[in-house]
Amino acid sequence: MGAVTDAAAQQQRMKVRPDDENEVHDVLGHVDAGRIVATPVARWPSSIALAVTDTLRSIVQDAHRTQAALDRDADGVVRAQVFEEGDVYMLGRPFDGYFADRYLMDFYDVVERDICSRMHLHTGLRYVRMHTGPETHIRVSSLSPIEVTNVVGVTRFQPEQFQDDAPDAPDGHRRTRYNVVVPPNAWLDLQIPRGTSHQFNAHGPNAVIDSVHPEESIETFRELMAGCNMMAQTIFLADEQPPSEACRLY
Repeated sequence: MGAVTDAAAQQQRMKVRPDDENEVHDVLGHVDAGRIVATPVARWPSSIALAVTDTLRSIVQDAHRTQAALDRDADGVVRAQVFEEGDVYMLGRPFDGYFADRYLMDFYDVVERDICSRMHLHTGLRYVRMHTGPETHIRVSSLSPIEVTNVVGVTRFQPEQFQDDAPDAPDGHRRTRYNVVVPPNAWLDLQIPRGTSHQFNAHGPNAVIDSVHPEESIETFRELMAGCNMMAQTIFLADEQPPSEACRLY
């Protein structure tokens, strides 16, 4: 019975306005559909970590200077896009018979910009690989507890975890925000179910995401969207981006 219920829920639309790039839902009324699982993978010497982040970030930066990536292709796909957390590039696009795609994101430094990304959720599940270089942390947050994998004898590190009050709750109300901190020179994976809140904020210049959207085409059709658009495939839980104090670390 549970599997049938889950399958039915997966067919329901989440968006009120399918192509709205700034749809906001009530943070107090939101209930996460699942929980994030974070898997620490590896720590690198700083020189190797920097080579990884610099190389991946440069691909995104090149895309945002290249007209072919900025223009719509024959199927209406724009590879170079912008999200609140950083500039993105669709590295591998979906095609007939293959629903998934893959993005790289060059994170903004929230301290340098003095602005945080908003808590949000997506219309499909996500598999996110996070990479940090020297002097850079990524704060991963959710409105539900984050499960951190720890296979004794295999898992290479355990990230810092803490809780605080979500800054987006209206005056007189509280919601707990659960946080995991990706340390410098690290690789950490995230499995994020559809409809599950999350918020990423990079502290420092050397942070990149390598993200797979396994059901990109499916969620686009399910929500009746005009096409693949990261902002439209997002539901925010706050009206505005807060200053960096709201996502500070230390």
